[in-house]
Amino acid sequence: MTNFGFGIFPRTKKVDEKLIKQFEHVVTPHVSDNLNRMFAADDTLRPYHKKGRLLGSALTVKTRPGDNLMVHKAIDMAEPGDILVVDAGGDTTNAIVGEIMLRLSQKKGIKGFVINGAIRDLAAFQDGDFPVYAKGVTHRGPYKDGPGEINVPISLGGTIVYPGDIVLGDEDGLVIIPSEQAGVILEKVKQQEVNEQNIMKAIAEGTIDRSWVDETLSRKGCKYQ
Repeated sequence: MTNFGFGIFPRTKKVDEKLIKQFEHVVTPHVSDNLNRMFAADDTLRPYHKKGRLLGSALTVKTRPGDNLMVHKAIDMAEPGDILVVDAGGDTTNAIVGEIMLRLSQKKGIKGFVINGAIRDLAAFQDGDFPVYAKGVTHRGPYKDGPGEINVPISLGGTIVYPGDIVLGDEDGLVIIPSEQAGVILEKVKQQEVNEQNIMKAIAEGTIDRSWVDETLSRKGCKYQ
């Protein structure tokens, strides 16, 4: 008999590591702009690490709030370069990960955590460069009973994450890059970088054209008093 909500599935899509690496110096605002601001996790998921950028392939986990049995299994399954992206329902009553799981993940080559829930052992994260984004902190530990699922689409801060999507995080927050569109988004981001460099140059030289502001106001029907 099928045990609904309790299962482990294969990850059928994963972006090539060489392509992921090309996002190393990309900032989240440029990606977000080129995804029409539709694939960003909201500001309830904040960084708790001291330094370091988050970049890798999503290994998704959906778990019952306050329970991390399937997160432990995901760590065992993870490949180098993966990011554990966990939907624990946004509940912060019990921590989903702590220092032991941090050390295990570092040893496995996991690149970071995104936890729609709470963490504990805060000092271990704040003192290091292992990226972790979470909703809160609590000393209360987790249960290990299940249920939960691995490699399923999950909800994260207002967006959907599919197994194998690229996860990018920096000081401005988190953005999810759909695996099928990663190459296209990278090209768009590169063009935006060039455009913004030209804008910065024009500002420095005093040649920036700001006529678009009045043109937009006029088109929108703004009346000057």
